[in-house]
Amino acid sequence: MRACIQRVSEARVTVGGEVVGSIGTGLVVLLGVGQGDGPAEVDWLAEKVIGLRIFEDDDGKMNRSLAEVGGALLVVSQFTLYGDARRGRRPSFSDAAPPELAERLYELFVARVEAAGIETATGKFREHMFVSLVNDGPVTLWLDTALSA
Repeated sequence: MRACIQRVSEARVTVGGEVVGSIGTGLVVLLGVGQGDGPAEVDWLAEKVIGLRIFEDDDGKMNRSLAEVGGALLVVSQFTLYGDARRGRRPSFSDAAPPELAERLYELFVARVEAAGIETATGKFREHMFVSLVNDGPVTLWLDTALSA
């Protein structure tokens, strides 16, 4: 699994002119599911995202987690994180999981972070979405479960 994580002061997802998910302070997680991903990758990534200490403490150092600042998550499916543009000009998405598996693991990720007590909003899987956010910092991180070993 891959996640592009952005610390935000606010964010929202719109589908068909309707806001389907929004948060204030927290993290936007653009989540991609790859071939061979399963529940173990979901668990690792959910725990990592929840525990990231990327919010500032009273001394201005990144030392607080999402839960410590009372932040929320906006999770958006993003198969294009598996785009491979090393050859040619059009990316290949052959490393992305098939939509049925990707949706199941996306929903499992959302369930895991919600079960940890994190307020969570989402986009809509397999829909054309408009994501608006105010990146705070800016702080943007890339996590990949294939690189976690």
